[in-house]
Amino acid sequence: MSTKKLSAAEKRKRLEALFHETKSFYQLKELERLAPKKKGIVAQSVKDVLQDLVNDNLVSQDKIGTSNYFWSFPSSALQSRKIKIEELHEEINKLKEKIADQQANIEKASGGREDSAERASLLKTLAEAEALNKRNEEELKRYRECDPVTLNDKEKYAKLYLEGANRWTDNIFILQSYCANKYNVERADFNRQFEIPDDFDTLE
Repeated sequence: MSTKKLSAAEKRKRLEALFHETKSFYQLKELERLAPKKKGIVAQSVKDVLQDLVNDNLVSQDKIGTSNYFWSFPSSALQSRKIKIEELHEEINKLKEKIADQQANIEKASGGREDSAERASLLKTLAEAEALNKRNEEELKRYRECDPVTLNDKEKYAKLYLEGANRWTDNIFILQSYCANKYNVERADFNRQFEIPDDFDTLE
């Protein structure tokens, strides 16, 4: 038989037909040998197609000893399809009920939203309130620099920075004294060498 490229659905249909026509039991290796010859299914895809049929309860599987055997009879396949159809009908009915409930909720939520002068007035008031709120938020951002919490934070960090700057100033003074005592370096020479201004001092 021709081994032209088949769709997944056609492969399933042909492999299932092989079982129904022969009414026999097979191992995977046997199916991989027979399916290409009798049904035009390439051997490499037989395992996946077979597993799909097993998952859908269209082919039965059982382990005997160390070997797995597969089989499918028309009557059992028909029964499996009937069960699947019933399950799908049940799922459809549940979905229909869910849709009906959601539709009822939508209609309930839509109550009071009909166009009217009162609703138009309320929507206008809401829009004006939202616009006012937006303007207030923008104005609040402009005054945030004067917020007490922000000012306190700035004052705290300014104090920390001041302490840090004075600490480095003291370190430079210590280094100046060390060079003066150790190497007889005049303070003016030290400042000139490191480009330190004459009015360099701690900050208040």
